[in-house]
Amino acid sequence: MSTFAYPKPGLSNTNSYLTSGIPFVTASVALPGLTTNDPVVISFPQVTKFVTIKNTTPDAHSIRVGFSKNGVLGTNYFLLEKDESFSAELRVADIYFISNSNGGNGNEEVTVIAGLTTIDRSELPTNWSGSAGVG
Repeated sequence: MSTFAYPKPGLSNTNSYLTSGIPFVTASVALPGLTTNDPVVISFPQVTKFVTIKNTTPDAHSIRVGFSKNGVLGTNYFLLEKDESFSAELRVADIYFISNSNGGNGNEEVTVIAGLTTIDRSELPTNWSGSAGVG
């Protein structure tokens, strides 16, 4: 007798992106200074549908945001200034952050809000690392 299994959703499963996202929030994530070469990574339990990031740093420092460690430490990142936010529909498993300040006084913080799909993060094993423009 054959056993049937329902297929699990993958990256190209449109229905996973049409439904409401599962909420994910983390706040007041402290960021290290740029000279540490050790960015903070937020790893999502599932692939994201959308992401909103806000620089909640009390000082006037900017933060780097990227999608790989090499990207955020190299040239494939974008900056968020104090109180600036960024929102986009992105399918990622990880986001990397580090202070854009060499000293990094430890006051740099970020808040992340995301909508998660039902797609397991293992479906995106490299988080676009090595892709053109990602790092």
